[in-house]
Amino acid sequence: MTINFKRSDFPDNFEFGAATSAYQIEGSDFGGCGRSQWDDFAATPGNVIRGENGARACDHYHQWANDLDLIKACGLDSYRFSTSWARVMPEGRGQVNQQGLDYYEQLVDGLLERNIKPYATLYHWELPSALLDLGGWRNPDIADWFADFTEVVMQRIGDRVEAAATFNEPWCIAWLSHFMGIHAPGVRDIRAATRAMHHVLVAHGKSIQTMRGLGMDNLGVVMNFEYAQAADDTPESERAAQLYDGIYNRWFLGGVFKQAYPADILAEVEQYLPFNYQDDFPTIAAPVDWLGVNYYTRKLLTDDGSGLFPYYKEVTGPLPKTAMEWEVYPQGLHHFLTWANKEYTNGLPIYITENGMASYDDVKDGEVADDMRIDYLNQHFAAAKQAIADGSPIKGYFIWSLLDNYEWSLGYDKRFGMIHVDFDTLKRTPKNSYLALQKALA
Repeated sequence: MTINFKRSDFPDNFEFGAATSAYQIEGSDFGGCGRSQWDDFAATPGNVIRGENGARACDHYHQWANDLDLIKACGLDSYRFSTSWARVMPEGRGQVNQQGLDYYEQLVDGLLERNIKPYATLYHWELPSALLDLGGWRNPDIADWFADFTEVVMQRIGDRVEAAATFNEPWCIAWLSHFMGIHAPGVRDIRAATRAMHHVLVAHGKSIQTMRGLGMDNLGVVMNFEYAQAADDTPESERAAQLYDGIYNRWFLGGVFKQAYPADILAEVEQYLPFNYQDDFPTIAAPVDWLGVNYYTRKLLTDDGSGLFPYYKEVTGPLPKTAMEWEVYPQGLHHFLTWANKEYTNGLPIYITENGMASYDDVKDGEVADDMRIDYLNQHFAAAKQAIADGSPIKGYFIWSLLDNYEWSLGYDKRFGMIHVDFDTLKRTPKNSYLALQKALA
């Protein structure tokens, strides 16, 4: 199979890139890295398949140069990576681990030497365990702790990164982890989730202010979106889809771009927010230069019958599914790229910061045939092209992910990479999707 586009099908200076995150690929056992909530979550029986963790992961900490060569060989323009708070500040506050800073500096310099643009994300879920002991995202002080971490990292690499984002996927940081309990720290508590949803945005604003103070620009935030659709035409299912959309898609955009949370969600959770939370909106709305859109799938929703907020449950849909059991629905990507521009960002650049799919990939005779991934990418690149044609300022597209990696509570089973990783030998094998993209970008 081939990729059905070439560079000239997209605007001049459109960025083609790949994305990763620190805990999923680096290996947390190396270089003086401190303990994070994911080390502890994985060590607790029942949280992660087979109790697998990121102690070694892809060993990118040692193999980064080879991995950057693979980015270069693919013809990609840009690389989106994240920094580990626990690697840079093992206790989350105070003492700085110079080995950690040295590592990120050599990573950035290695990208620049290869003419690859570094896109840094400060936080991709690696909260130092010592800060979780102090309440983590439930503690309002975390906004200042995160601003301090921002300053330490960006004093070292901020002058050389092409762009910087504060957070990856606030919904996952707050709701998935503090209400659904699926990710670390594994809490299931509406008050904890609501406070985390607010505090992560205050931390975002303070981090933006800190980077501005260092003279940085091209700053943004990366949010995840899922297309919420009623499972049937009953009023109950319509309400379920609306509430899902409010929590997942409108809450974080509303805070950053409108200094307001959506009224339908606020009616249910305002009682759990901090006193005088509205006073934080000027900080939350510190101006950004771009929005990152992570998109994978749609969800069909109906009433769960519980009588308790958020009142919804997911229903299995009829469309083809990835190994994550996520429906392939490229129309949702087009929706968010156009809707966010019209309703929230008003012409700010938008980057597709993650899009891709998981499959069960094996190496056979030195080859990894992942035709479904090529088809998935073709469909979603077409949706992005249509959004551009419809007037949305889409500036780049980062495929998730460069490498097969640690997929959080799902361990190492689900493979999102364009490059296959043998987790026993750490051998890298470019998949057919990588080779097809290489040809398309040539």
